[in-house]
Amino acid sequence: MSALAMPSRLSVEDYLAGEEVSDIRHEYIAGEVYAMTGASRVHGLIAGNIHAFWRPLLRGGDCQAFISDMKVRLEIAGDDVFYYPDLVMSCDPDDRASDYCRAPCLVVEILSAKTRRIDRREKFLAYTSMPSLRSYLLISQELRQVELFHRERGWRPEVFCDGAVALDCIDEALPLETIYEGVDFA
Repeated sequence: MSALAMPSRLSVEDYLAGEEVSDIRHEYIAGEVYAMTGASRVHGLIAGNIHAFWRPLLRGGDCQAFISDMKVRLEIAGDDVFYYPDLVMSCDPDDRASDYCRAPCLVVEILSAKTRRIDRREKFLAYTSMPSLRSYLLISQELRQVELFHRERGWRPEVFCDGAVALDCIDEALPLETIYEGVDFA
């Protein structure tokens, strides 16, 4: 009788090396990798609008913001996890690894039909377990609506349909007009 060999888990080192040469981004959860889906035009507009708004505000300070290709590294129940948030901001001058952030103060996910459930549950629980995280922002690309979760408010959501969203990491509110500039919901 022969025994079936169990597939081995991918090491963090092999995962990071693979991501450097891969044309497809993958998230990593406890040795397993999951391919990321492509983004829509609206998703790209929203992410670009936010990053363009932040860039001049952050110039010369400790905060750095990244769009799409910077991973966030977490440890959950002793397992390594790497996610690719849509945008991430870190203001910790010691959080400067070349491949990932370990101490983000803000994570932004742009919701889609494919990612909504994971962003609201799995990633919400994972990100909010990070001591450095102060805000988690979920942005709809189907309608003009933003949900902000603050650590200081016990992670209870605040829903915005207009106005501006005050973020804890920087001293500048993010207007919904800016987030949704160029987006046509018709």
